Amino acid sequence: MDEIVQQAMAKWPNVPHCYGWLALDRRGQWRMRDEAAQAAGTAGDPIRHEALLAFIARNYASDDAGQWYFQNGPQRVYVALAYAPFVVRLTWDAAANDGRGAPVLTDQLGRAFVPQACLLDEDGNVAFVGAASGGEGGGTSTPSAPLALLHDHDIDLLTQVSDLTQAFEIAQTSDDTADAKGAVRLHWRNGDSLPFATVHAGTLPQTYGFERDPQADNQSA
Repeated sequence: MDEIVQQAMAKWPNVPHCYGWLALDRRGQWRMRDEAAQAAGTAGDPIRHEALLAFIARNYASDDAGQWYFQNGPQRVYVALAYAPFVVRLTWDAAANDGRGAPVLTDQLGRAFVPQACLLDEDGNVAFVGAASGGEGGGTSTPSAPLALLHDHDIDLLTQVSDLTQAFEIAQTSDDTADAKGAVRLHWRNGDSLPFATVHAGTLPQTYGFERDPQADNQSA
């Protein structure tokens, strides 16, 4: 978090939080939702200003209730999530691992996202469970297993560099036991693999500890 933001928080500790004005869409775009957009229930306008995007990225965090926000000086601007707190793009680094290649996931903040598992929901959305991370100070916390939605433009690439279709078929036909489900894996082209599971999108916030639509009456921090 920016030092100037921390100073503003200390100087003005009781600034009311802001809800409804900022959203993260399914393609990793930050969207500003003014009063007209909120009233109409529309997505809002994508933020294009590079300096503002970088500022949001440096000051994006979550509270103890799993509500994600942008710390704008002394004010928390809570973020409505279309799907998950992170959205990742996939590329394939063909030169990695002595030429065996490796998947590279980058989130909307421009940071590397290290996958620990792959999920496929009932609508064909692919998500990755991230590596465990701890809090970063400033009274904020991060989930032990953050969740990232794969940008839909990269699903075709995923099918080219992994056995996504086969993993789905195995998951659908495996015995309904923890051991059988736990044995299903997504295999990358280079031979590496990840645990794989089919899920229901509606269960993900509770499972991975985040809130898709923060509201003032849910605030506990």
